[in-house]
Amino acid sequence: MPILDKHIVSKANTNCKIDYLEGAVFLVDKPLDWTSFDVVNKIKYKLRHTLGVKKIKVGHAGTLDPLATGLLLVCTGKLTKEIDSLQVQKKTYSGHIMLGATTDTYDREFEPNAYYPIEHIDASLIETQIKNFMGEIEQVPPIYSAVKVNGQTAYSLARRGKDVELKSRSVTIYDLKISSENIPELYFTCECSKGTYIRSLANDFGKALQSGAYLSSLRRDGIGDFHVNQALHIDEVIAFIEASTLNVDIQSDKR
Repeated sequence: MPILDKHIVSKANTNCKIDYLEGAVFLVDKPLDWTSFDVVNKIKYKLRHTLGVKKIKVGHAGTLDPLATGLLLVCTGKLTKEIDSLQVQKKTYSGHIMLGATTDTYDREFEPNAYYPIEHIDASLIETQIKNFMGEIEQVPPIYSAVKVNGQTAYSLARRGKDVELKSRSVTIYDLKISSENIPELYFTCECSKGTYIRSLANDFGKALQSGAYLSSLRRDGIGDFHVNQALHIDEVIAFIEASTLNVDIQSDKR
C-alpha cells in the first residue's frame, strides 16, 4: 500500500480526515527519556480509546534510544506493512560527542568507566580521521543494544552481567561532519544507512583519535524525505487524534 500525502500526519498536514485502520503515518518528535515503544503505546492507547476498538496495529520505523530525541515515524493500520520500506531509508542525525572518556553504554546513560588524554587532539587530527569513517565501514553494535543474541536482546544480557560478544556489521556513512571548535565536546552531523549505531560511531571515533569518547546527545533530523521540522510533539499528536475523530480541524503548535 503506497504512502500518500493524505496518510501523513505532520505540521504541514493536521486538518485531514484520517482512517487510522486503513493507515496513517505520524511524524513524531520523540521526547527525551521516552522509549520508542512509549510513543507507540501512547498513540495505540489513544486510538483504541477514541475509536472504540479493541485492536489496532501501531508500530514505529526505527528505534531511538531514550536519551535521543527527534524524528520517529509511527505507522497505523495497513501502513504498518510499510515499516520495512521506511526503515531502509537514509537517516540523518546531529548531536555531540564528548572526548576523553568512555562509558559502558557508549552514551551518558552510565558514568564514565575510563578517562583518556585529549591534549594531542586538534582540528587536523579530527579531519584526518573523519576520512576513515566515510563510505562502507565495519561497526560493532554496543552491547547495550536491542541486537538479538540467541533470542535475547544484548542489553538484557548485559544488564544481568552476562558476557556479550557481538559481530561486526557493514554500515554506510554517506556524510560526516565534525566541528572541533569546542574540544572536548564535538558537534557532528551524520547521514547514514539503516543499522548504523551512532553510539558505536562515537566510541570508535574516540579510539581513532587515540583517546576515548562517548555520545553525549543525539537527535534524529530525518528519515528519507521526512524531516523533524515537520514532526509533531506527542501532545500535538494526541490532540490531533481527538480532533480528527470528531471531524474537527486543529492547528499545529508551530514551536
